[in-house]
Amino acid sequence: MGPRPVFKRIAAARSWARVPGPCVVARSRVFQAWSARRSGALYMVGSQAMSIEDAKKAAGYKAVDDHVQSGMVVGLGTGSTAYFAVERVGQKLTSGELKDVICIPTSERTREQAASLGIPLCTLNEKSSVDVAIDGADAVDPNMCLIKGGGGALLREKMVEAVSAKFICIVDETKLCTGLGPSFPLPVEITPFCHEHTMRIVATLTELAGCKAVLRTGDCSNNKSQPGGQPAVTDNGNYIVDLHFERNSIPDVTRAAHALKHTVGVVEHGIFQGMVYQTIIAYKDGTCRVAGSGPGAEVPWWGGGKKDPGPA
Repeated sequence: MGPRPVFKRIAAARSWARVPGPCVVARSRVFQAWSARRSGALYMVGSQAMSIEDAKKAAGYKAVDDHVQSGMVVGLGTGSTAYFAVERVGQKLTSGELKDVICIPTSERTREQAASLGIPLCTLNEKSSVDVAIDGADAVDPNMCLIKGGGGALLREKMVEAVSAKFICIVDETKLCTGLGPSFPLPVEITPFCHEHTMRIVATLTELAGCKAVLRTGDCSNNKSQPGGQPAVTDNGNYIVDLHFERNSIPDVTRAAHALKHTVGVVEHGIFQGMVYQTIIAYKDGTCRVAGSGPGAEVPWWGGGKKDPGPA
């Protein structure tokens, strides 16, 4: 017999953990032990553990379960958390729970994932209005302003989410911050033409004082640049500059967004302001909390927020 009964218990626990639901998290100690060995990034609660991937999955599934209905046009985000929202849409279309849904992907990676799941796709050329967009974020401040673009898809993400009736942001608790900047560098998409010149201009903007501009190299889908590597190229053929704020937060997000938008050579920036309807935050104990507007949503609780001035 050997270890087979143990493997059977682990398999049963894993199967239970997959039961659909907004924020269902397995409590089996066998599953927790298996998860701890499987993942190097864990949330620890006493003797229990929950992986960051499990938290992302909880947020992604809840967003689809709560906001996507048959007949909708849905914007599909890009990144490690949005991946699970795409997965959930595919599951519900396959089961027949959702029908007549058409989706707009925000990157080639998302398009490939969605196509592999049989999700019907189009672009903004065919559908200029989106019922709901679901996407992750790299940082969320108390005003529900975001930094996005860690995955290199910020231009397409903003184009889709700007025309969405509802933009649902999905994150795990590690993405909450009291001010944008120090927790995650601000990505800025720029033209390849004279990119070093544009980098210098951006780095000297007074609205972004204290930032260090670093050209993203290697893989565009993360900001871990390779020293001496070739510039990372976006799906749109552009480059990305990551603005690092090591000490202080961006003092005025609205002014910073305006200054970047009006810099010649800048295609788009990763500040998403005044766009979020709800943010779903997955926590280490398996629960989710919702901040923003609509039924059941709370006022952001992780800092002294003030009224958001509008889209940027």
